[in-house]
Amino acid sequence: MSKALFCPTCHKVVLATDENFPFCSDRCRLLDLGKWASGGYKVSTPIQDPDLLEELSRSKRDNPKHEDED
Repeated sequence: MSKALFCPTCHKVVLATDENFPFCSDRCRLLDLGKWASGGYKVSTPIQDPDLLEELSRSKRDNPKHEDED
């Protein structure tokens, strides 16, 4: 028995054996890619890596934005 789930774009049932799995078609796959490319999807989990947090902190210190510059 094949696994099934819903297409993330149009929500049709898709079998794991389908050619475009997990999408139902190439069209749905391209629509999903377009959402990623245009910023429609965002990863909203806070940064937990201490090294990356330190790097971001240093970057903000070294390159402060000037609000009065337009």
